[in-house]
Order: sequence, then C-alpha cells, then structure tokens
Amino acid sequence: MRKPGIGEANLGAVIGATVGAVGGLFAVTIPYAILTRDLSALSMARTYGLMGFIVSTPIGWILGGQISPRIEGRLSERAAGIIGGAIGGLVPVSGFIYWGWRLITR
Repeated sequence: MRKPGIGEANLGAVIGATVGAVGGLFAVTIPYAILTRDLSALSMARTYGLMGFIVSTPIGWILGGQISPRIEGRLSERAAGIIGGAIGGLVPVSGFIYWGWRLITR
C-alpha cells in the first residue's frame, strides 16, 4: 500500500475530478428531474450546478488520488485508479444529490 501526498496526480485523481465535475453540474437537480420525470429539469438550477462543479472537482481530485493507491494491493494499478477515482468523485456528488433532495422535499 502506497501513501500518496495530498493532491498528487495519478489516474484515480483525474477520474475523481472528472466524475466530480460532471456529476457536480447536475447533482442538485437530479432529485427534481426524477420526481418530475422531466429530463430538461437538469438545467434549471445553473447557479447550484456551477457551485457543485467548483466544489466537487477538487474534492474528487483529492479523494480519488488518495483512494486509488490504497486499493492497488487488491487490484491492478489501472483498475484501482478507475474504481478509486469513481468512488472519490461520487462522494461529493452524493452530498450534493442529498442536498438537492432536501431542497425539493421541504
């Protein structure tokens, strides 16, 4: 198990930032789009989407870069980078989805 530095660039960090950025753009409006069954509702809250993008990208980078080297012992380097990056990027996105759900159900 390798312990990377905070913010170190690796495949997991890049994938984490990508998943966090794309997911953060739409995360707040996903619950509303599901409840209304309207795909065009994903572009309604542009300010919240931009905030999700700005916050989720660096968090996904850091978490993906930290998770992926820690699971390389069980998986290959590439598979660990992909899986660790996806998990690291989904952590902030899931937080924004939860926040969007709380905004909609109040």
